[in-house]
Amino acid sequence: MSSLGLALRDSSTMLRRNLLHARRYPSLTLNLLLTPIMLLLLFVYIFGDTMSAGIGGGGPDRSAYVAFVVPGLLLMTIGSTTIGTAVSVSNDMTEGIIARFRTMAIHRGSVLIGHVLGSVLQAVVSVVLVGAVGVAIGFRSTDATALEWLAAFGLLVLFATALTWIAVGMGLVSPNAEAASNNAMPLILLPLLSSTFVPLDAMPGWFQPVARYQPFTPAIETLRGLLLGTGIGHNGWLALAWCLGLAALGYFWSTSKFDNDPR
Repeated sequence: MSSLGLALRDSSTMLRRNLLHARRYPSLTLNLLLTPIMLLLLFVYIFGDTMSAGIGGGGPDRSAYVAFVVPGLLLMTIGSTTIGTAVSVSNDMTEGIIARFRTMAIHRGSVLIGHVLGSVLQAVVSVVLVGAVGVAIGFRSTDATALEWLAAFGLLVLFATALTWIAVGMGLVSPNAEAASNNAMPLILLPLLSSTFVPLDAMPGWFQPVARYQPFTPAIETLRGLLLGTGIGHNGWLALAWCLGLAALGYFWSTSKFDNDPR
């Protein structure tokens, strides 16, 4: 078998291993999934009328705020899901299984690839579940074309891949699962400091750079434009640049740390 065939075989084996772990121990994934769902319900049903009136400058319109907030919470769901990846990688590194894998005739990179593929699949499923909740409470995307739907799905997968590689690196440098969870916490906090809940123009002037110059805001604005059929401006290119840059950074960070780690 060629080296490529061996890599594909071993990566698929590691992918099945991680999916089995997720199925046997679903509590972490479910807990992380509940955060964006709870925020969605909280902001729509408790703050929705007030937020929509403040944003639009007109009367309360909860349905308009649902359309505004759902795209941001879909990307926040990805950030929440990848925290489980950091914890899972840290567990593998500290419980001795990686040392055993290194004595076996398997492709070296398949362990990390399995984690990444498994996490991206879990993120996509989580996004679908949160999206279903959004549809159930009134979110509609009637103005988006089939091409825009396809682009939105591609953005979600690419964003999940980028954040997953960053989470893998965080898991590799963490001494235990608790530290991995804490190190990955910015992946949940950054969406709270972005345009998820209010537009940039509604924020204080001193705070706008914090929300503008980070990966979540251009990705949120791009996804919002694609799903609602509105313009995305330069945000599409910025989101793509952030995704590719974070994916490359996370990949090289993770692989170099994994290759050098003696555990």
